[in-house]
Amino acid sequence: MPKIIPVVMCTGHGAGLWPIARETMPKQFIPLFGRDSTFQRTLRLLSDPGMFDLPIVVTNAEQRFTVADQLQAIGLRAEIVLEPAGHGAHSAAAIAAELGLARSEAALVGIFPADHVVQDGKLFVETCARAAAAAAQGRIVAIGIPPCHPATAYGYIRPGAEIAEGVRGVEDVAAKPDAALAARYLADGYLWNSGNVVFDAATMQMRLQAAARGAISNGKTNGASLGIRMLEADASADLPAIAAEPAVLEQADTAAVIAGHFGWSDVADWSAVWQLSEKGTHGNVVQGRGYVLDGANNLVRSEDAVVAVVGLDDIAVIATRDAILVTPKAKADKVKDVVALVAANHEPEAASHREIHRPWGKYLSVDLDERHQVKRITVKPNGVLSLQKHHHRAEHWVVVRGTAQVTRDDETILVHENEAIYLPIGCVHRMANPGKIPLEIIEVQVGSYLGEDDIIRIEDIYQRC
Repeated sequence: MPKIIPVVMCTGHGAGLWPIARETMPKQFIPLFGRDSTFQRTLRLLSDPGMFDLPIVVTNAEQRFTVADQLQAIGLRAEIVLEPAGHGAHSAAAIAAELGLARSEAALVGIFPADHVVQDGKLFVETCARAAAAAAQGRIVAIGIPPCHPATAYGYIRPGAEIAEGVRGVEDVAAKPDAALAARYLADGYLWNSGNVVFDAATMQMRLQAAARGAISNGKTNGASLGIRMLEADASADLPAIAAEPAVLEQADTAAVIAGHFGWSDVADWSAVWQLSEKGTHGNVVQGRGYVLDGANNLVRSEDAVVAVVGLDDIAVIATRDAILVTPKAKADKVKDVVALVAANHEPEAASHREIHRPWGKYLSVDLDERHQVKRITVKPNGVLSLQKHHHRAEHWVVVRGTAQVTRDDETILVHENEAIYLPIGCVHRMANPGKIPLEIIEVQVGSYLGEDDIIRIEDIYQRC
């Protein structure tokens, strides 16, 4: 039996975990439990060489370098495929079926979300093996989760007659229900639709439009030496919705479902984070600089400031550098609505963090006013910023750690710790880190306009021009 080609969906941002998760740093890249992000945990699950082939990670252009960095951090490899803007995960799954067939005519492909958590990794791999055995017979096999409560946030699958040991046909597929219908589904033996699917690529190919093949054949490599594949937007414009959608699973002759008892969560909100976290005294979960007095079953997470909770039970307090969320855990599913409210008022914190990651490193906005901004910039070893200029601002760079190689018009200057350099408005400049340790600088911008769209890129090794 061929190995499963894992396709890891890495395209959403997880508004339910705001303010930690935002568009500039989505949920799947955040360490919620321990040091690894959910993306890294998923890739570790899919690293069994006896069961899985080299994974394909489907993401967008904004997150491609974060994917590469997080893979490198855990010492794993994957093929990175970028979807054009405006196309969702379903079209990526269609492309993945074609990519699987490009590797082998007998390819088995698995669709795995990047932001879910599995508690028993060994049992997860065993479940995938049973799903693969059924998929090798030309089936599309969904992995369903035995429900523990009548959830309204998931789709449902009703298992039918047994096809093989532990594998059943699909009798019914239902969209997200209301509370009463969810209770009925629970009583009738339905499973939650987890979004994990294993299928025979040739079977799936018959349901795909020719646009998927065109999108792949017209793709181009991007992202310097990272081996990132960029798909052409025109060729993928008409890709169909597939994977675990009812239209596919309702095909009784090819669809199947297998129950996954490995401990699964989509970690949709802060209540789920509390449930999955190791509890301290009185059931409290404290991450970062948090304190609880006379309270029980709380979740307190702080990135920076000290957060103290007194005399409260069953709440979540999430504090970042620029936003604070306070909610009863029972209302945690309303956080998405709060994000929409914040966004409607044009607050940048709805989508963006003050710390922004770039392929060369990251920067943190420390202070911002009408005519000045102060940033703390970190450049990875061998990282190189784009060659650029600005029409509206000058910049002062002070090196606080490492050595900066600075291009300023026709000059190339080494700037060491506790040294500074001035970049006047309009000069062509670039910064690089030629050293072996991270380069840290303080940048002071002064000018009439400080927006990021005043960066005029001339050259860029990361092909962002």
